[in-house]
Amino acid sequence: MSFDLARIRADFPILSRQVNGKPLVYLDNGASAQKPRQVIEAVTHAYEAEYSNVHRGLHYLSNLATDNYERVRAIIARFLNAPREDEIIFTSGATEGINLVSYGWAAPRLQPGDEIVLSVLEHHANIVPWHFLRERQGVVLKWVEPEPDGSLPPAKVLEAVGPKTRLIAVTHMSNVTGTIVDVGAIARGTDVPVLVDGSQAAVHLPVDLSALGVDFYCITGHKLYGPSGSGAIWIRDTRQAEMRPFMGGGDMIRTVARDEVTYADPPLRFEAGTPGIVNQIGLGAALEYLMDIGMEAISAHERVLRDHARDRLRALNWLNVQGDAPDKGAIFSMTMDGAHAHDMSTILDKRGIAVRAGTHCAMPLMEFYGINASARASFGMYNTVEEVDALIEALTFCRELFA
Repeated sequence: MSFDLARIRADFPILSRQVNGKPLVYLDNGASAQKPRQVIEAVTHAYEAEYSNVHRGLHYLSNLATDNYERVRAIIARFLNAPREDEIIFTSGATEGINLVSYGWAAPRLQPGDEIVLSVLEHHANIVPWHFLRERQGVVLKWVEPEPDGSLPPAKVLEAVGPKTRLIAVTHMSNVTGTIVDVGAIARGTDVPVLVDGSQAAVHLPVDLSALGVDFYCITGHKLYGPSGSGAIWIRDTRQAEMRPFMGGGDMIRTVARDEVTYADPPLRFEAGTPGIVNQIGLGAALEYLMDIGMEAISAHERVLRDHARDRLRALNWLNVQGDAPDKGAIFSMTMDGAHAHDMSTILDKRGIAVRAGTHCAMPLMEFYGINASARASFGMYNTVEEVDALIEALTFCRELFA
């Protein structure tokens, strides 16, 4: 499949509906993306024709479900160009993946006074698990602030690394400003393990884990046009060997006795309990859909949207855009004097335009910019230049109401 925008839009049934009597302009992709028909059909088929529990049965349906579920591991590895398929661990999303590293890798290794370097750009999912270690084990969090334009130079992150630094945890793309962080340069500049939150970047950019050199990289399915409750984390095999299991239960064990337990080999060692079987099958369908189109083509289309939106937003001298890094995705966080972000979102919604309003699970970044909330327009592969113009027209209408 080549990048045919009309064809892509036709694959997403929800894009043909109206909201408040207006054609839907969905610009809340940073929170969760819509689902193509191919994903919807894959999920429906899995439930209607192939559903069973996995790894536990010898009957036909269990074997079929297991095969379809396990093949997603290879799809994710191919999507991320991961060195090895068994380095892919299924999770319910990026939040579970980061917590897995916090509980399974960091907690047993870090001592009071050990440091974790974080950026102020992080989503709460890449902050709160490290606060747990601060509260419970005396780990020190070292914060790196972005530049005024929202960019985060790798050198600035590396300058925060000291003799007690045990982990760098950083986003690949900010969910608030769209800032793209050169995580490969960070990884190449230090021997300290690097964890990357790829929740946004993997949706908008080609990711090559074989080249990046990081140690942990998580993705979340619902942003990747797949089902909620799906996701994965890639963990380098040498780091997996340093980890203890995070959750205990079925599927992650080899033997259980009254006085001992032995564990399965990774990745199953880190996948306790009945998994989100159909959710992961749906994620596999979503990633195959993206790869059929091509992440380079998707990225190129979104750069057109980004540049057009940036030019038009810059012309609105009454609008404040938080973060305008040269290297960024098509994500724009905005405030307007005299109008709360919630008011902006409500007014845009009346015109059929869906944007996010609030702190975007990034309170430290809100504090950095001196605001308590913003309205965020985040674009996806199915958005159009005309929808950028519709956003500008709606923002102008909002301004007139509050002038």
